Amino acid sequence: MMMNTESSRKRIAVIGSGFSGLSAAAYAAKSGHEVHVFEKHDQPGGRARQFKTEEGYLFDMGPSWYWMPDIIEGFFSDFDCKAADYFKLVSLDPQFEMIFSKEKISVPEKNEDIRELFEKTESGAGKKYDQFMQSAQFKYETGMKDFVTKPCYSWLEFASLKIAGSALKLDLLSNFRKYVSGYFSDPKLRSLMEFPVIFLGASPRNIPALYSLMNYGGYVLGTKYPMGGFYQLVMAMKDVAQKQGAAFHFNHEVQKLNTENGKVVSLTVDGKDYEFDAVIASSDYHHTETLISKSLRNYNDAYWKTKTFAPSCLIYYLGIKGKISHLKHHTLFFENELDHHIDCIYINKKWPAKPLFYACCPSKTDPDVAPESCENLFLLLPLAPGIHDEEAVREKYLKEMLERIEKHTGETDLVSRIQYKRSYCVSDFISDYNAYQGNAYGLSNTLSQTAVLKPKIRNKKISNLFYTGQLTVPGPGVPPSVISGKIVAQEVNKLK
Repeated sequence: MMMNTESSRKRIAVIGSGFSGLSAAAYAAKSGHEVHVFEKHDQPGGRARQFKTEEGYLFDMGPSWYWMPDIIEGFFSDFDCKAADYFKLVSLDPQFEMIFSKEKISVPEKNEDIRELFEKTESGAGKKYDQFMQSAQFKYETGMKDFVTKPCYSWLEFASLKIAGSALKLDLLSNFRKYVSGYFSDPKLRSLMEFPVIFLGASPRNIPALYSLMNYGGYVLGTKYPMGGFYQLVMAMKDVAQKQGAAFHFNHEVQKLNTENGKVVSLTVDGKDYEFDAVIASSDYHHTETLISKSLRNYNDAYWKTKTFAPSCLIYYLGIKGKISHLKHHTLFFENELDHHIDCIYINKKWPAKPLFYACCPSKTDPDVAPESCENLFLLLPLAPGIHDEEAVREKYLKEMLERIEKHTGETDLVSRIQYKRSYCVSDFISDYNAYQGNAYGLSNTLSQTAVLKPKIRNKKISNLFYTGQLTVPGPGVPPSVISGKIVAQEVNKLK
């Protein structure tokens, strides 16, 4: 809703231009405010930045799963446009492939074909799949439209008849693993259903069953890919924000928030002070709080040490000469035990002896991300935040991942075919994004860190300082980050 009175117009700073920052900037500017976005890098996107190599490879640095397309479309429709105005979205078939120790499963594009796959794998599982997804659809429609759109100051926000009446059906108090095992017996099908919640940053044993909505938002609504890479979404959102009047300042790092009488009065950016009426921090929550005095922080260091963080990860961006046969756009290598790897992240906090990993090969779909007859290969191995990540250890795991890809595809000597190589790990997340302990995905969506129990979006002692992104509500992931920006922009509008 546009503002009509000049007196309500505020000068707002947004720190960081990840998805939540882009979203907050667009919505705040639409409301009539003067919005300035400060970004320490030379381009927008945060973890979703993109880079091009001299050899002609185009790499998305972070997100690669385009799920919940309706939530992303909702952002564009709020600004009277649509995603198709900016990029071409293609539906992947298969959505992805999952590799087990003795077999593999390809998840087809169409929901009826997924149902058939389940039935073939386990007698009666097709009907169970329908029941599971019917319940997941309810959670998705209630959860993503009502539950996750609250600012989460108080549980009373969830007292509406719709949400309160849905409490039992939302399965907030049961754990995801137990929930899935109530539907399926086959371990492969269980893994297939458990895999999406890994993105939420915890073991399926500790995630509320509410998040079966992820299965619906992914499998039923389909896995998409924006031609030109995920960065197309970043550029589109930036364009939307600019059309609303938001100004972007790249290579501008915020060093301090200056406060007086319980308010931020200015930002120190590269040694200069700029005055603002309100600040929205899309930067790492913990880092943002180091920019103000300890007495004004919402949370101390002891608080952050007690939190469960989503994983960090080891990423490799590889340019490969020649094509890699039998490799899909998305492939999950699950030949080893899921719980072993998860325990290495959350309990033992060490490099896994028998890792799982994910391979993305967007050149299977998009010829523009790699030179002709070459492959763009993105490898990701989830890790415990804060873990030591020296180069020799990174290389050891690269060797293992490539060997497993060779075994799966029948290719040989991929190492000698590497034309471009860049690794990215815990220490890089810290240096590039000031990420707490180098986390990649934010705060885990465990039951004790859900909704009102997450770090607050508003500073309790500074009336005009707000936080957005994956360390606050509603949580990790691209669609939740987009929603987070909208929530916080609406809260800024309430400032007197």
